[in-house]
Amino acid sequence: MRVDGKLYLNCKGLGHVPGINVGDHFYSRCEMMAVGLHSHWLAGIDYLGAAFKKAMPSRTFPVASSIVLSGCYEDDVDNAMDVVYTGQGGNDLLGKKHQIADQVMEKGNLALKNSMDQDLPVRLIRGNKTKKSYTGKVYTYDGLYKVKKYWAEKGKSGFTVYKFLLRRMEGQSVLTTDQVHFVSGNIPSQPSELRGLACADLSNGKERIPVPASNVVDKVPFAPNFRYLASNEVDKNLPDPIPAKGCNCKGGCYDVKKCSCAALNGKKFPYVSLNGGRLVEAVDVVYECGPQCGCGPSCHNRVTQRGIQYRLEVFKTASKGWAVRSWDTIPAGAPVCEYTGVLMRTADADDLFNNEYLFELDCLQTIAGIGGRQRRCLEENDIKISGTLKDAPEQPEYCIDAGTCGNVSRFINHSCEPNLFVQCVLNEHHDLSRARVWLCAADTIPPLQELCYDYGYALDSVVKDGQIKVLPCYCGAHTCRKRLH
Repeated sequence: MRVDGKLYLNCKGLGHVPGINVGDHFYSRCEMMAVGLHSHWLAGIDYLGAAFKKAMPSRTFPVASSIVLSGCYEDDVDNAMDVVYTGQGGNDLLGKKHQIADQVMEKGNLALKNSMDQDLPVRLIRGNKTKKSYTGKVYTYDGLYKVKKYWAEKGKSGFTVYKFLLRRMEGQSVLTTDQVHFVSGNIPSQPSELRGLACADLSNGKERIPVPASNVVDKVPFAPNFRYLASNEVDKNLPDPIPAKGCNCKGGCYDVKKCSCAALNGKKFPYVSLNGGRLVEAVDVVYECGPQCGCGPSCHNRVTQRGIQYRLEVFKTASKGWAVRSWDTIPAGAPVCEYTGVLMRTADADDLFNNEYLFELDCLQTIAGIGGRQRRCLEENDIKISGTLKDAPEQPEYCIDAGTCGNVSRFINHSCEPNLFVQCVLNEHHDLSRARVWLCAADTIPPLQELCYDYGYALDSVVKDGQIKVLPCYCGAHTCRKRLH
């Protein structure tokens, strides 16, 4: 292969292969052998043997250099960032691909154990069926993983197998294998097809589309325990906001010159009707049509009021707890889900410093630039803001507590390179201090990619008893700040 104009013949080694990038596709094992990515025709574990002792005298051999995960072992578990990989041996690879004998701690299995003991990286390649390849498969290089632990257990066929938990190393390019899965038709059509199904619908019918939960990390799958809220539950001590007057449009809103809701949005409509409704751009706040408006429910300025429009799944990860992904492609600008919980005064929220599910409603403070906050709309716009910004309090008056109740959004993790952004929305009233919080797609999101947004903490911003509270970040993004706050 050519790298920087020079021709190389790749040989076995550890770590990344020169000239091979995360996400590169190969259409046969022969291609991977030629470039030195994986040098076995059939075996899933490639390793360096005793012959490399002279070149690396401090190492204990064998050590694993790469593995191929392609569904050949019935006990494998693939959860993208975390993989439970079944060791080699005892598998009827040419028959029904199930175990027919016990595995032993030798060859590739011993190599993975030694890689764990010496904290060495292992290349991971995923193989998926596809009609676009002359071999019927496409192999995707997904970067470096490290073996975190191993154990022996009885497999599905009753024989002893070795299991190896591998975790993707941080600071690498985003995984693209989820797109390969989509092309290969591996998206479930219904919750019952999910491996490790723990709950067919966390919402218990409260959402138009079921929200299943899967758990392939724990031996006995279990679902998260919480009370599902499709919309916010308002604390009984809060006063009712003043209802919005609404527009006088009939049937639908089409004329920006006549619609009073369009006037609030800078004499334009914030959404385009494509793909069920998408934001044209992120703005400080979206004024949707509400209960007092003359238009009907089909009005294109009521997008978030239609609820969740995409098939979302809550799934368990080994390193970050629960997470969320979509079975559908989510187009850029599309509202994905609302952050719901108990709407209350911030002063009444319990244990502010340890409640990781508390979302402060700081729309007013963000627009006013209080506390170093950055406006969600990076450019000036003509949106009319009710009330005055100069009287905005230093701290948000209200918050949403999703500690014990909420919806699918409470499981969406933080990322320093997020694919969602926060958008404030108003429809029933125009009180900025109590705006609804929606998470929208920052770019087109392919199926099975984990959904994430930036929690927005400023470093050293959380202080308890005079001490700065430091919370590490495990998002694994290339530009990860290593700290949430």
